[in-house]
Amino acid sequence: MHDPATAPRTLTILGSTGSIGTQAIDVVRAHPGRFRVEALSAGGGDVDLLARQATELGVRAVAVADASRAGALEQALAGAVGTAGRLPEVLAGPDAAAELAGRGSDVVLNGITGSVGLGPTLAALEGGSTLALANKESLVAGGALVRAAQRRPDQIVPVDSEHSAIAQCLRSGAGTEVRRLVLTASGGPFRGWSADAVKAATVDQALAHPTWAMGPVVTVNSASLMNKGLELIEAHLLFDVDVEDITVVVHPQSVVHSMVEFVDGSTIAQASPPDMRLPIALGLSWPERLDVVAPPCDWTQAASWTFEPLDDAAFPAVRLAREAVAASATHPAVYNAANEQAVAAFLSGRAGFGDIVTTVERVLAAHAGTPRDAVTLDDVSAAEEWARARADELLARH
Repeated sequence: MHDPATAPRTLTILGSTGSIGTQAIDVVRAHPGRFRVEALSAGGGDVDLLARQATELGVRAVAVADASRAGALEQALAGAVGTAGRLPEVLAGPDAAAELAGRGSDVVLNGITGSVGLGPTLAALEGGSTLALANKESLVAGGALVRAAQRRPDQIVPVDSEHSAIAQCLRSGAGTEVRRLVLTASGGPFRGWSADAVKAATVDQALAHPTWAMGPVVTVNSASLMNKGLELIEAHLLFDVDVEDITVVVHPQSVVHSMVEFVDGSTIAQASPPDMRLPIALGLSWPERLDVVAPPCDWTQAASWTFEPLDDAAFPAVRLAREAVAASATHPAVYNAANEQAVAAFLSGRAGFGDIVTTVERVLAAHAGTPRDAVTLDDVSAAEEWARARADELLARH
């Protein structure tokens, strides 16, 4: 158990106004004395909320990715702090979050959405912080670079519920005893739909997730199961398990968050009601557990958990993820970047739901790739830039 006499763990929270960031602050509030938040970052869409968070937590620095919002943030901070308070340092621009991430907090929680989180991920690792990683896209895009930047095996603690579950299950055996990883998927709002029906889905239908409350990009990714493809790549990189030894199974109740099958035939599962505060809290306090983060399963009530195979015809995103890993070092970055462009086009009404996976598949097929033993950050950036341009070109034809 945590000794209250020890110093609180210092935190930097990136993406503090988003779903992961706000729930992380809920965890901090619920466990006074355990953490001291030193810095916050956000995109800039809600500077008033960012200012309130910074004032409440007494942070030393605040970053906003949209430099044009720096003045509004400073004004909001002045209003929130008042005349007697000390204003935190304000950083602005696309590299501001990475600068904060590299300042050496005990833990950096990367809750940024998208591959723009790669710079902060690398900065946190190079700065020696433990990285509580909710930004799967940075690991997918910069896989080899992220692994090379790790200073110790336990420096990255996954915050996705599936990967947090696997990390917990892996404590039950040695790495040589693992037969396969089993990623669970809710199936999203289109579970049981035909391939043709899925392709014709609307924005409102895609955003109506039956289990989780998430931002629009992650929710659409969950509906297409691109999110599960990203998670498969992330699991491969985090746990050094071949993609052929990672199985995806549909579990609509979202109570079993993932499983590990061992060579003796045993399968260890992590179960809890769907509440992101649990993996977030464990990411902040790893390897300890905090007291009373969320209600547990009620074992006094009857319940049924079901599992079913993934419909690859209706949801080909996971197959494409396996192919991307096999193709080259930069194909996973292309997979993610093309998807980000296609999701943005879908949400803005410039593309249909079926165009998302189709666009990703076509962009992957056209990518030349970079050898695994020679990939650089410039290679990843160039591959992403090419993929976005190619995806936009394809989407424009619609």
